[in-house]
Amino acid sequence: MTETNDTRKSQRVQNDSELYIGIMSGTSLDGIDAVLVGFPDDQTRLLATCYQAYGKDLREALLALHQPAYDELRQTQFIGNELAKRYSQATVSLLQKAGVVPGQVCAIGCHGQTIRHCPDQGYTLQLGNAALLAELSGIAVVSDFRSRDIAAGGQGAPLVPAFHDKVLRHPAIHRVAVNIGGISNLTNLSPECPVSGFDCGPGNMLMDAWISMHCGEPYDRDGAWAASGKVIPALLQRFLEEPFLHAPPPKSSGRDLFSLAWLKGRLRGDEAPVDVQATLLELSCRAISDAIQCFCKGATEIYLCGGGAHNQALVQKLGAFLPECNIQTTEVLGMGVDWLEAIAFAWLAQQRLYNRELNLVTVTGARHSCILGAIYPA
Repeated sequence: MTETNDTRKSQRVQNDSELYIGIMSGTSLDGIDAVLVGFPDDQTRLLATCYQAYGKDLREALLALHQPAYDELRQTQFIGNELAKRYSQATVSLLQKAGVVPGQVCAIGCHGQTIRHCPDQGYTLQLGNAALLAELSGIAVVSDFRSRDIAAGGQGAPLVPAFHDKVLRHPAIHRVAVNIGGISNLTNLSPECPVSGFDCGPGNMLMDAWISMHCGEPYDRDGAWAASGKVIPALLQRFLEEPFLHAPPPKSSGRDLFSLAWLKGRLRGDEAPVDVQATLLELSCRAISDAIQCFCKGATEIYLCGGGAHNQALVQKLGAFLPECNIQTTEVLGMGVDWLEAIAFAWLAQQRLYNRELNLVTVTGARHSCILGAIYPA
């Protein structure tokens, strides 16, 4: 009898006794990444993936919530419910692709959509209504991963370095993992030191906002528009004067700082839009390369993930800034660039169900290790 795709899929899932779903929607506000992951024998196996775009209306509604506005409390609740419904739809699509039923999944690790991140003021806010997601999906949900770390004096972000430490570390090679989403962040994996990491600065966020405003495009494919312009040295210098870029870690950031208003406040008004885009690309690369050169001395291998890993102009420029490093994507290590963060939140959900503390003191600056995440049973 010929083995069918469904048979092979079923056998593959059966070999992964613990199944988790990871759901990630990041600062780029483009959509939902969902993954089904197995953790057999403490390994990480990606079984299925699903991506669902937000669409213009939801993206604009989320962008509006990043600033104080009339009736924002009610809007956060409505949009939180809408996100839960969309997370549930992504879950259904994911399980159908994998041939899995909800009862086979231990939990969903859902990061939620960040609309405010102010650790210096003691709070962070991610939308998604985890209780509704648990009700709709019939699967336990783990969410609100950042708040406990902030309560312990930490930044609450980035959290993914704990997972990078598990799956990307090499016992003898100094590696750095760089996630280039809306914000770029890095994980320093020195063989001689505990894991450390922090947000570097803007990744795709400002470039996406600028090309959307001038060209109506959601992002600059391969950095082609930026590559056709010229860097404006004086503008780059104004960008690089931002104190966050020079602050020592631990540190984290988001749209609360690197917004379109931040960008416009540094323009003179006579710049060609394409040259501004070129300068923004230069800023993103400088934020990453300067951070690596300052805080990851001795690194020889750089692994990129996130949407920015597809931006060829950005990758090439990083190579020019870091000629001493071998720069590749996490694909070569078996971790897809588009799914690594979502996989990490599936793993974080597993850690929460097992009540395992995550020691992120050297990443977030928390006073002690913490059990991260709140559980909403099915």
